Amino acid sequence: MKKVFTIGSATMDVFVESDMANIVSVCTKDRSSEFMSYPYGAKIDMSNFSSNLGGGGVNTAMNFDYLGYDTSAIFKIGDDIYSNGILDAFTKTNVNLDNIVQNPELSTGFSIILVSFQGDRTVLANRGANALITVDDINFDALKEADLLYIAPLNGESNKVLEPLVNFAHQNDILVCFNAGSTSLKKGFEDIKKILTTSNVVVMNKDEAMMCTGIEVRPDTKTEHYSKETIHPDIRTMLEKLKVADYQVIVITDGGKGAFAYNGKKFFYCPTYPSEVVSTLGAGDAFASTFCATMERTNLDIGKSLMYASVVSASIISKFGATEGLITFEEIEKRLALMPDFKYTEV
Repeated sequence: MKKVFTIGSATMDVFVESDMANIVSVCTKDRSSEFMSYPYGAKIDMSNFSSNLGGGGVNTAMNFDYLGYDTSAIFKIGDDIYSNGILDAFTKTNVNLDNIVQNPELSTGFSIILVSFQGDRTVLANRGANALITVDDINFDALKEADLLYIAPLNGESNKVLEPLVNFAHQNDILVCFNAGSTSLKKGFEDIKKILTTSNVVVMNKDEAMMCTGIEVRPDTKTEHYSKETIHPDIRTMLEKLKVADYQVIVITDGGKGAFAYNGKKFFYCPTYPSEVVSTLGAGDAFASTFCATMERTNLDIGKSLMYASVVSASIISKFGATEGLITFEEIEKRLALMPDFKYTEV
């Protein structure tokens, strides 16, 4: 069994939904934005409420475990009611927690997720211990045993472990899957390029890719943004710019519009697997970690990996929680068999 290490955040998430939420669209000459709003000064009833664990480190560790990998997690928590909830949830898994860090002087990450009637969400996040992972917190001797290192977005000071972490993995022939976060990307392309160079698989969403490359995806009425025959030229340019080493596969996701991949020779496009949208939280973590797991399982079959990742991501958004919809490889294949027309495209 292949051994996977994940590193990232761990939070306790509280989901709140109210029928009184409004989606307000604001347009300017150059762009439009949407905001979730509530009546100011009002006492508002919730139509739905639940709590669950989350965070990129937790979500991906849970997913790799579901997919049958020998999984070890690295994350940092406090010693409080929220950390107890996170640790208790892991008792139902086979994830190894020997390498997590618990500091009673820090608060465990905590988020309030405001869910709209459209299924999308606004997150109010307290990073807590998640933003304070240090190099000294990482057991590099244990990490040597890994076949695959999955790096979820790291926030704040935790971002400083990125470079020594990927360099260590690269020197020890450990495959690296890097899901970039905004803290890393805000430093600019030349800074993040050092991390990209030592990553075998890089996954970003479209907004992150635009932030990283400085390339805007312009409206284009002549070229379909997502079709079986064409890919928007700006998406192509971003994929090409992000690929800085021959052995890399670059993936850009765009929510409900699908995902793209590029291996230096071919472009790939996969639509989203059909699903009811309850909450989009955790969908990106599920997609990226499933893509990396399937690449390992299928000997780097990019198209199949995109399809499998889309199925798991669709399962996640159909549930009210970032890990509630996790499924096994067997279940992924069953769902694909139910939709034989669901295919990826090589462009």
